[in-house]
Amino acid sequence: MARRAEEVHVAACARICQTRPGTNVLYPQCMFFPGFPGIATALGLFALIWLIIYFKSKGEPVVFDPGGKHGEFGKRLLPMYLDITKFVLGLAAGSIVLLVGSLNFNQSSGRSLKPFASPLFLVAMSVIYGVLFMILLALNYEYHLHHPDDPRSYTLFKYTRNQSLGFGALLCFCISYTWLIAAATR
Repeated sequence: MARRAEEVHVAACARICQTRPGTNVLYPQCMFFPGFPGIATALGLFALIWLIIYFKSKGEPVVFDPGGKHGEFGKRLLPMYLDITKFVLGLAAGSIVLLVGSLNFNQSSGRSLKPFASPLFLVAMSVIYGVLFMILLALNYEYHLHHPDDPRSYTLFKYTRNQSLGFGALLCFCISYTWLIAAATR
């Protein structure tokens, strides 16, 4: 019975993913390429986080420095945010190198990288989001320091973008590890 259900699923995917007569492209979940679900998850998470933060802020003005003390953010919060992001980026980059390297050098196991493509793309997107978060946060803060009275120095758009990149990096990292564990234990 289970074998019949699997044959029906494969046949259905073959019909959906048929590119030209006689050529069937079969990837997991019948996607464009093996890592597509990981990229789609990362982009969807980013959009969802951005929307949640945007609607929670209710259009209120954004203040960079806590308590209105000019330069306070750079003394206490910026180094902490950057250190946390560097830690997550180090773990994520190390994970990519370790997994890809161990599977490529241990080819006797017969395991393919295809089951790990989506979580690896999610880890890679975590790295991209984290790097963008650090760069944009530092640039926005530097601009704010040079133009403290400019109301455009740190807008709601910049605030929600930076928050989305930071939390997106962290969430992509956590979900990718869960996905990697599930793919490795199959």
